[in-house]
Amino acid sequence: MMQYFYPWFKLDNLNSFVVLAIGVFFALTIIYSFRFMQGRQRLIQYYTYIALTALASIGVVLANNLILLLVFWGFLGLTLYLLINMGEDASAVAKKTFIIVGGTDALMLLGIGIIYYLTGTLQMDGIKLEFNNGLTVFAYLCIAVACFAKAGAMPFHSWIPDCAQSAPVPVVAYLPASLDKLLGIYLLARISLNLFLMNEALNIFLMLIGAFTIIAAVMMALVQHNMKRLLGYHAVSQVGYMILGIGTGNPIGIAGGIFHMLNHAIYKSCLFFTSGNVEYRSHTTELDELGGLAKVMPFTYISALIASLSISGVPPFNGFVSKWMIYQGLISQLTVNSVQVTAQKFVIILCLVAAMFGSGLTLASFMKLIHAVFLGQSKDSRSKESSGEVNWMMWLPCLILAIICVIFGVFAYEVPLKYFILPTVKGVTFIGTWYAGLSTLLVIIGLISGLLIFKLRWLRPTLRQDAPFVGAEAIDLKQDRVTGTEFYNTVKEFGILRGIYKKAEAGFFDIYEQGKNIVFGIGKPLQHLHNGILPTYLVWMLLGMIVLFLVLFR
Repeated sequence: MMQYFYPWFKLDNLNSFVVLAIGVFFALTIIYSFRFMQGRQRLIQYYTYIALTALASIGVVLANNLILLLVFWGFLGLTLYLLINMGEDASAVAKKTFIIVGGTDALMLLGIGIIYYLTGTLQMDGIKLEFNNGLTVFAYLCIAVACFAKAGAMPFHSWIPDCAQSAPVPVVAYLPASLDKLLGIYLLARISLNLFLMNEALNIFLMLIGAFTIIAAVMMALVQHNMKRLLGYHAVSQVGYMILGIGTGNPIGIAGGIFHMLNHAIYKSCLFFTSGNVEYRSHTTELDELGGLAKVMPFTYISALIASLSISGVPPFNGFVSKWMIYQGLISQLTVNSVQVTAQKFVIILCLVAAMFGSGLTLASFMKLIHAVFLGQSKDSRSKESSGEVNWMMWLPCLILAIICVIFGVFAYEVPLKYFILPTVKGVTFIGTWYAGLSTLLVIIGLISGLLIFKLRWLRPTLRQDAPFVGAEAIDLKQDRVTGTEFYNTVKEFGILRGIYKKAEAGFFDIYEQGKNIVFGIGKPLQHLHNGILPTYLVWMLLGMIVLFLVLFR
């Protein structure tokens, strides 16, 4: 069927499973929205925007013509703005998102123009550029920047945490958490695998961007006290793994990056849906205000727990498999003959350490989230007053995505890798073997053994009860509430990190805020010239004409 639309559209191994994923996320978002968005205004516009976003996303993925791709890509920037604006007091965030994404889309247009100048064609399957001049490198970077902004890589990331906190939860789960990651990383993989012949310098560039994004974003996530904002920073951090995998330049690393793209869309959408359930029941997503929801919201808790373990790279869930493949890609890069320069080896080792350290910090921050929201002591009786699970239309999408996390981890070789990932990237060779089934069995045996020990009194060790304490100071749990969030605040006080966190909170690393300051800084002196007095304008026009005459007729 697709052959009738060629050469405008093309279906291949790389985009076929992305189209399938877009359809699945669209269906789950619609189901979730039926309940979460019930009673809100402009619902007809909302569902229209959601449907148009799905159609435009499929258009981006299937497009085989660069101009056609650009049209669909730009249209998605408009629907993103409109959907974010559906939230209360979200107009500023929507404007910020539109400027960041739209500004990088202009660079994408410039890159496409350079490609046409160099090749004389806009058909993507007819382009194969080598980096033999600076113009080719510039064209690649222009399109790569647009991919970074869409996916949320640093330094074009700041719209995602703001959007996560202000936009409606279904919008965040549908766009920044899933579709934007799929589209941004898909296009980065497409240009890196098909349109350009990558070299070691650009691969190292991608790896450094990925490693920096992992560490910087997870450090910001670690100190967040708002559930949705924490998830927003983790949406940024996980993009680093995808870029890092593609940057390795070898089949196993690239396959791991693409697989992580798919896995992230699954577990991060699940996490945002669960945050929506918490917000719907408790009317807040502030971690300090929550606690004890595991008993009253069991399906939401189980889904959030599985998704949290998945994003943290804990086996046997899907996030572990894709991260493990990315690690293999980095290790493989160390063993190839081309890597003889000590500096290159150092960069690869640094990226490997950053990726593994980032996973540890991710697990730490999600331990905080799970404890603060579901296991900790509630601040008041809110959880009792709002006891009971949310409607099935809200917990069912979470549970479906959580089950997929398990299936894609336990049966990684049999399902996602076999049908989606390995046909996309040829020549994938694994280092060692991961026995997912055996590992899962051992985990189950361990959990059952622990449960039996807990239930059977004669197996329990002798316990000594004592007063609870923190830092050698006794506390009264009836008066002092331990949430776990305060422990992570000490990270802000570590030497050089103190200054970095202060600058981050002030927007120093926000490219939008810095750009706004530059523009207003230049424009502020010019404001005094516009005083509304006609003779002043006439004088400036006369001076301008004199300058033009001097320049043109000298």
